[in-house]
Amino acid sequence: TLSQGATSFLQPLLDGQVQGLSTVRGTEFVLRVFWQLADACLRGLREINAGVEGLENELKRSLRNEEVLGLLDFQKSLTFFATGLKANELVLERLQRVPTLHWADQDQELLDDVRVELRQAIEMVDIADSVLSDMMDAFASIVSNNLNSVMKVLTSVTIILAVPTLIASVYGMNVGLPGARSPLAFAGIVALSVAVCGGLFFVFRRRNWLLCDARPPGRA
Repeated sequence: TLSQGATSFLQPLLDGQVQGLSTVRGTEFVLRVFWQLADACLRGLREINAGVEGLENELKRSLRNEEVLGLLDFQKSLTFFATGLKANELVLERLQRVPTLHWADQDQELLDDVRVELRQAIEMVDIADSVLSDMMDAFASIVSNNLNSVMKVLTSVTIILAVPTLIASVYGMNVGLPGARSPLAFAGIVALSVAVCGGLFFVFRRRNWLLCDARPPGRA
């Protein structure tokens, strides 16, 4: 396998941080590389979880598209992680069945440890992906509920403002209307508009149609 850039997951091997590493025995060296791959995926997973938590805090204050797109990017990365880790586990299973490879007892123990590490990484990635999917669904529901709340408020305000407009339009016609010639006609029309608008406001308030809380709920 050729790589044009530096592979960070091999750096601990190159720096001598892995105790007892020897390149003489190829099987052990390959298993160490697989171990470093699984460990690198776990470090990347911790970074993704930290990034998701940061975006979650941002989503609590705003519901812009940037935060949701960031969650989608993290979910795509988790998909790549899961695919790569499962492929590595499959490769290890096939290597274990190759008859030309002579596995020493210490190699067999290391192989079991690497497979446990890979399986743990796969499960953690699956859990993180499931949590992220549920979070995105939850925030999608929040966005929908907030939109419904805003539309409910706007509709209520539109109905309230439509009442004086309707009354003024009726008494603005050039025809004979009840009380149109009374000196108190204007005051009566204003009082009627205020009374009807006040009644509608009271009804909408009782039904909580004039409350708009666009903030996502905080963490329990």
